[in-house]
Amino acid sequence: MRLIIKNAHVMDPGHLDAVVDIYIDDEGKILRLEPPALEKAGRGPGELKRGPSGKEAIADRIIDASGYIVTPGLIDMHVHLREPGEEYKETIETGTRAAAAGGFTAVCCMPNTFPVNDNRQVTEYIVHKAAQCGSVRVYPVAAISRGLKGEALCDYGELKEAGAIALSDDGRPVVSAQLMRRALEYSRPMKLPVISHCEEIALSGGVMNEGPVATRLGLSGIPNAAESIMVMRDITLCELTGVPVHIAHVSARESVAAIREAKARGVPLTAETAPHYFSLTDEAVGAYRTHSKMYPPLRAFKDREAIRQGLADDTIDAIATDHAPHSVLEKDLEFDAAANGIIGLETSLGLGLRLVAEGVMTFAQLIEKMSIHPAQILGLPVGIRVGNPADITIIDPDASYVYRAANGFSKSRNTPFDGWEFKGRAKFTIVDGRVVFEV
Repeated sequence: MRLIIKNAHVMDPGHLDAVVDIYIDDEGKILRLEPPALEKAGRGPGELKRGPSGKEAIADRIIDASGYIVTPGLIDMHVHLREPGEEYKETIETGTRAAAAGGFTAVCCMPNTFPVNDNRQVTEYIVHKAAQCGSVRVYPVAAISRGLKGEALCDYGELKEAGAIALSDDGRPVVSAQLMRRALEYSRPMKLPVISHCEEIALSGGVMNEGPVATRLGLSGIPNAAESIMVMRDITLCELTGVPVHIAHVSARESVAAIREAKARGVPLTAETAPHYFSLTDEAVGAYRTHSKMYPPLRAFKDREAIRQGLADDTIDAIATDHAPHSVLEKDLEFDAAANGIIGLETSLGLGLRLVAEGVMTFAQLIEKMSIHPAQILGLPVGIRVGNPADITIIDPDASYVYRAANGFSKSRNTPFDGWEFKGRAKFTIVDGRVVFEV
């Protein structure tokens, strides 16, 4: 017996909300869940009650989870680990350590690496490297089109065999509606979800949100329509083909409205947003702060409120960080020239718990959007169930701390949340029955 989690208040939305003891076997699987009251008195700290075989078993470790909330492992379905090609920004090792510190037991890494993850060799490299040095599970997202050029489809069968879990040209849109239609149709038999980066290139040439703040700062703007036009196109293609599509990093109120209306019609799409879109507005750019520059850009107050409402009414299915590490070489520049993107693995849970504290959504909804729904969208095992891998996050809801990027596990420091105070954090992160992070 590898691990016991005692007195665990399990919050597994739609399945279990109770205090139990969780028994995890040598293979990292959940063996059984039992009420604590059933445990016999007088046992030592390393002993178990009799198992189904009638024999005594010894645990390698017992964790007392009294006062904590135990949830299915958090899953971030949208990160950039920068390896291969830009290891000076992040590596699979450092990125997964940051993920573990944030409570994530699995991450999905986007394909815009150097070289692009559009072939078996790159996918296998990521899988093998993650097995060697990753702290959490790493699921590669392969490219929709070769070289992310939007001209020819990749070999989806080869990518699936190599270990890809989904498809996306993230970082660039698939401009051709015909190619996107074919991608959806060819992805269906492979059971590879398509994740759409929605951007109308002709409208997205600015550097921040179009509006009064951009005008005041003298910066070129990006209108909401640069996102929402492509969202509406992909909703139409989803409806045409009947193949589900997942909309990435939703930021604009028009996009939320379009997704809500499409779902009401029964269109089989899902959507995600990132913590910065429900936590900040374009005012955060302030005095040309490049750590507040990303794509899609931070939007206006009305957009932030629409994102929050979309989370509350389940129009938006998932929260994903879009963790995008950059070094000072890309960020310590004038605003126009600075790269888009921020890190987010170690702040996502804290920002989500802020929404719970503010009454925007319930704790159960937060776990659905950070664990249950991502697993369902990606076809992964769901929840704290007997026989499932023991991927578990133990959250201390009362832990107060100040986040310091300089003390984080990521190689990069590009975050607008440096110095923010949070309440609630991951106390233990457990992957396959192994504790990979603890405070």
